[in-house]
Amino acid sequence: MSNFVLQMRNVTKRFPGVIALKDVNLELCRGEILGICGENGAGKSTLMKVLSGSYAAGDYEGEIVLDGSPVRFTGVHDAQAHGIEMVYQEMNMMLDASVAENLFVGSLPGKNGWIDYKKLYADARTLLERAKLDLDPKMTVRPLNSGQMQLLSLMRAVSKNPGILVLDEPTTALTDQEVDTLMEILDSLRTKGVSCLYISHKLEELYRICDRALVLRDGQTINCHRIAEVEKQTLIEEMVGRKVENLYPKDEHGFGEEVLRVEHLSVPHPNIRGRNIVEDIGFSLRKGEILGIGGLVGAGRSESLGAIFGQYTMGVHKKIFIDGKEVNIRSPRDAIRHGIGFITEECKLNGIIWMLSIRENMSVANLPKLPGRFFIKKGKEKKVVQKQMTQLRIKAPSMETALVQLSGGNQQKVILGKWLMNEPRILLVDEPTKGIDVGTKADFYKIMSDLTKQGVSIVMVSSDMPELLSMSDRVLVLAGGKITAELHRDRGETTETAVMAAAIGE
Repeated sequence: MSNFVLQMRNVTKRFPGVIALKDVNLELCRGEILGICGENGAGKSTLMKVLSGSYAAGDYEGEIVLDGSPVRFTGVHDAQAHGIEMVYQEMNMMLDASVAENLFVGSLPGKNGWIDYKKLYADARTLLERAKLDLDPKMTVRPLNSGQMQLLSLMRAVSKNPGILVLDEPTTALTDQEVDTLMEILDSLRTKGVSCLYISHKLEELYRICDRALVLRDGQTINCHRIAEVEKQTLIEEMVGRKVENLYPKDEHGFGEEVLRVEHLSVPHPNIRGRNIVEDIGFSLRKGEILGIGGLVGAGRSESLGAIFGQYTMGVHKKIFIDGKEVNIRSPRDAIRHGIGFITEECKLNGIIWMLSIRENMSVANLPKLPGRFFIKKGKEKKVVQKQMTQLRIKAPSMETALVQLSGGNQQKVILGKWLMNEPRILLVDEPTKGIDVGTKADFYKIMSDLTKQGVSIVMVSSDMPELLSMSDRVLVLAGGKITAELHRDRGETTETAVMAAAIGE
């Protein structure tokens, strides 16, 4: 019998006008963790949808072979019946059902239509302990944070004793401690002979947990390496199809005068009444500077940016100074009028309009600046949008393509293009490269560096430590609602140890 528990042979998937996969081959050994890497739009998710039965046999060319025997899946249930479980990046939870019911949905213990709740809660506690989740199995899922829900999704798949586990960007919503827990669970499953396909843009995770890495680009198999035998730079260049000389192109240059000053910023806690998540903090920002904001999840980093931009107003106290003069920012419209742009972390919720086109999404925040007195002049509008698409290297058939049809990285570029069209003097960015591929990250960093040369000032919240340390001129660390450290790059203070010590209050 072949040592391969799974083979996908010459898989080709076509959409109208597009070949998403072209003769892709994949081999997975028993008890192996195989990393799947590639840029957004490389075909990773499409390939996994073929494997999981989301695309039924007949909707694609090629074959799937399990333990040496060809199989044909007519739907997701067929794949699950063959021991294949997939944990998606977008979590699918029944928010008002209990934790235990979410863990065992579709396989609740009991008979004759009656649920054995005693066994259900006991089995749930066992899974929760494995995931180091201190939760009551009887509580509803709605109050949980995204990291807890992600671990529940994982344990729901594990409860079905899969032979093959597919994980799509599993750590996007996890804290460092939760990532450690995930890695322990996967390592335990590997020793029991469970095989895993691990999709991630985070190369450090691939090197930490994977045995091999398969590289996809433009819907084709580029290479497959033993992870211990390949340089990270090689993987990057195979994914993007070009040389990436410097992932973090941070140029050293002098800074101008102060453009933004924040004083006495206090922001109410989103979940705890009567308590502030940010308590009376302040900072300044100079022309051409990138000011990084670090800290643990829940430290109030995103809430601070939202309050400055006028996204949050209820209970917020602040004084904002632009060029030394106090200004009132009571809404995003006020912030935009004062030359401030904001790329949010949850851009899929409040950064884009899904069914509108690239052109419409870029234009929507810039209507007063577009040519035309009463009506927008379409020709000039398209010229401005096309300039942004070219500069940002947005991959799409045309500017009339709907946002929903783009990869995550290209959606993020459209959001950036929307704000660049507005020519902001100050740009607030919250987790700017969350969930995007390494090639798009390199593009983003180059754009940020170029903007600072043009005099744009940037405040960047980031949980990606290499990004935070490599792109920031100064780093402020938030913990317990306060700024616990201000670290300067030019003094050699911006180190991972210094940031983490300040983040935990040391």
